[in-house]
Amino acid sequence: MTKRVRVRAPELIGKGGWLNTGDHQYTLADLRGRIVVLDFWTFCCINCLHVLDELRAVEDKHRDTVVVIGVHSPKFVHEADHRAVADAVERYGVEHPVLDDPELATWKQYAVRAWPTLVVIDPEGYVVAQHAGEGHAHAIERLVEELEAEHAAKGTLRRGDGPYTPPEPEPTTLRFPGKALLLPSGTFLVSDTTRHQLVELAEDAETVVRRIGSGARGFADGGPGTASFSEPQGLALWEDGSVVVADTVNHALRRVDLATGEVTTLAGTGRQWRQGSDTSGPAREVDLSSPWDVAVFGGKVWIAMAGVHQLWTYDPAAGTVAVAAGTTNEGLVDGPGAEAWFAQPSGLAATADRLWLADSETSALRWVDLDGQVRTAVGTGLFDFGHRDGAAGQALFQHPLGVTALPDGSVAVSDTYNHALRRYDPATGEVTTLATDLREPSDAVLVGEDIVVVESARHRLTRLRLPEEAVRVASVAHRTRREATEVSPGRLLLDVVFQAPAGQKLDTRYGPSTRLLVSSTPPELLLKGEGAGTDLSRELELNPAVTEGVLHVSAMAASCDDDPAKEYPACHVHQQDWGVPVRLTEGATDRLPLVLAGMDEQ
Repeated sequence: MTKRVRVRAPELIGKGGWLNTGDHQYTLADLRGRIVVLDFWTFCCINCLHVLDELRAVEDKHRDTVVVIGVHSPKFVHEADHRAVADAVERYGVEHPVLDDPELATWKQYAVRAWPTLVVIDPEGYVVAQHAGEGHAHAIERLVEELEAEHAAKGTLRRGDGPYTPPEPEPTTLRFPGKALLLPSGTFLVSDTTRHQLVELAEDAETVVRRIGSGARGFADGGPGTASFSEPQGLALWEDGSVVVADTVNHALRRVDLATGEVTTLAGTGRQWRQGSDTSGPAREVDLSSPWDVAVFGGKVWIAMAGVHQLWTYDPAAGTVAVAAGTTNEGLVDGPGAEAWFAQPSGLAATADRLWLADSETSALRWVDLDGQVRTAVGTGLFDFGHRDGAAGQALFQHPLGVTALPDGSVAVSDTYNHALRRYDPATGEVTTLATDLREPSDAVLVGEDIVVVESARHRLTRLRLPEEAVRVASVAHRTRREATEVSPGRLLLDVVFQAPAGQKLDTRYGPSTRLLVSSTPPELLLKGEGAGTDLSRELELNPAVTEGVLHVSAMAASCDDDPAKEYPACHVHQQDWGVPVRLTEGATDRLPLVLAGMDEQ
């Protein structure tokens, strides 16, 4: 049996209390004898949503020995609202207990530095592994099997039913709808995301005309009653009268024939894109990653590929897909498409000469020109957000998910976590507020002189008259609740900790199997150590003249089965991006450890 470092697990604390437990308040002592997987997540984070899906198989296979506990650790102010957390737990089909930790108390106790992070606790209450990022399900599975065998032999494994108690379902017409589309007939097509369906509503935006999709999570083509989706989001009308659907959790584009309701697959394999996968080619043979919205621009279907922080295109004539903009690094960088950085693009709207996009994790409104240049209208980066009107250079949004082109050349922004509809006017460079008291608006469509808003957390479409004058609201600015890490100025050793899962080794058959990319905001923070390399440890030099900033770290490691008898060993790519707020303080630590997989033993 592998000898492991074991650290006593701190208690689970969260002022928001517990969800999915029938109001029972759990402690680690209640879970003794079970293998506990803590999933530190926040509901804005696409990588966290990927991990929810990855963990489903582990939960199903080891239901009598493993307890997954979601520890909800907010980034945005809105995510500290208990009601919003409860909504997210239902919205994303979370079927395990969730501790709501609005003040990040448990996050701090476990020294977590990234969303998502998984921590494994053995049946005796000791931390035995930590994994940052996504793609670790195979390692968790292997570790669980080892722990089951070890603790069954010791008599310390307790089997039985888990603590999950499902909530009562709510009888609403829609359930957390995502996006809407005005059809030529005057009706609305809505992605009923949590129910894995599309719903056509009459012109009153309330009466159900028909449902497309079985309503069960799945990935199957066919007629309106047999086809299946998995949390569909964006919708776009193609020139042949069909609708293109961003089938988000299936990592696919689907096509709906409006005349028959027949559903077919246009692009994607059903598998999630990973580093090293193809970035162009025949559409049905290339993996995609959480497409969140679609729009027709320049004769192609553009895809907001939220899962990899990029924009892709689908060419219906050629039947191909390709990356159009973005490097997969998460952040806000303008410039040519191949050099631009995005952060979870989630909403698209096309005009004749611009593709507008809501870049949700940077709380930004951005656009792409016909020449492929990426520019930012509103937004500054990953950690600044709020509700502030005025000149675009100082205006703030909070995690917007939708954008809608208006007839006068301006755009309406579904400012989701501010519960507001905002407007940006390129002619004046001003941001105003059109409406407030909208619960998590995620999209809007123009209907004559009205705008119909998807109120996702109110499970409905809401019709508003476009106001001639903007609503006045008090300005609020926020920064992430996550505390800055105090580090010493000058030399700082960056250590990305990676230990290959049991039974695997680093894959060096084709050269180095690790990659490290480092940058900073502001750029002047780093005097030395910026750029790409293959060593997961790097000496940085921090500028004493810059007192605060953010270190952007992207790490990748590839590991394969360590079995000479296997002709084709299974390989896995482990990857995580960190944005680490730092404060330079004399006498503080001169080492910054970031755990990709394993335990930091220093």
